[in-house]
Amino acid sequence: MSSTPGGDYAPHLYEHAAPHQPVRAVGSAAARTGTRLADEFFYLAHDDQTGRSRLFDSATAHGLAAALLVELYGEGRVTFEGRHLRVTHADPPKDWLQHLVLDRLVAESRHTATRTWLAFLGTTAYEQVATRMWQLGLLRPEQSGRWWRQRIVYVPTDMNTAAWSWARLSYQVRNYQRLNAFDLALAGLAVQTQLDPILLDGAPLAARALLRQQVEQAPPPLRDLLADLGAVVGGAVLSHRTT
Repeated sequence: MSSTPGGDYAPHLYEHAAPHQPVRAVGSAAARTGTRLADEFFYLAHDDQTGRSRLFDSATAHGLAAALLVELYGEGRVTFEGRHLRVTHADPPKDWLQHLVLDRLVAESRHTATRTWLAFLGTTAYEQVATRMWQLGLLRPEQSGRWWRQRIVYVPTDMNTAAWSWARLSYQVRNYQRLNAFDLALAGLAVQTQLDPILLDGAPLAARALLRQQVEQAPPPLRDLLADLGAVVGGAVLSHRTT
């Protein structure tokens, strides 16, 4: 991720922002009891063949940060109230990345503004989620670009697995289906990072309206987080267009 998202909500948080860098050891990674939301959003936000982002860097980073917070919400560790995040259960989750994020939330408990955490976590979310997926054999790193502007791109190891999130969500929305809790959260991330026009390209207006209606009817904690995500991404888009 070449650019640094975020803002000036709590600058001192960034003093210790170096990401945890576990070696690849699939056996030590979190047990694959189910797909993690941040992993699915990573797939959704990147091309299933090349691994190139479908969004600008800041939107991807903030979306991944929000997805990690939703994972903790799903694990019963945090909740969202208005524009604030609250830790509800400090016991560490089994997943190393969820554990890492929760530890930081607990250590900096005086900071409760959700946007502060989206900004802070967004500085490392891309590399951390990619590392977790690499551990599980879902991605492989490749160098991309000319030698003077090379960067690491994480390419899916299985195109069908990578495309499943996109295909499943697109099919359900285009066929006016109600989304389950997991896919509703994934759809909310897509809407608030402005990925939905690409996801629903060519779909009837009624399908797009139903998607947004379902997101707006999400449970209040999730709805509050998504609203903050939308505000952060919207601000970043405006800044990007005026610079």
